[in-house]
Amino acid sequence: MARLKITQTRSKIGTKQNHRDTLRSLGLKRINDTVVKEDLPQFRGMVHTVRHLVKVEEVD
Repeated sequence: MARLKITQTRSKIGTKQNHRDTLRSLGLKRINDTVVKEDLPQFRGMVHTVRHLVKVEEVD
């Protein structure tokens, strides 16, 4: 199954509370933090919510 490499590229300061909560639930705490998650619809939805704050790459 494909995996997603998610990197926080922008600060969460000044964003909505649900965006900060989404970043935390993805496991991102600070700029340039990277996590690798399974390519599931749940994670795709979370990434879609904070797409302006993160960079996503597919890894095998």
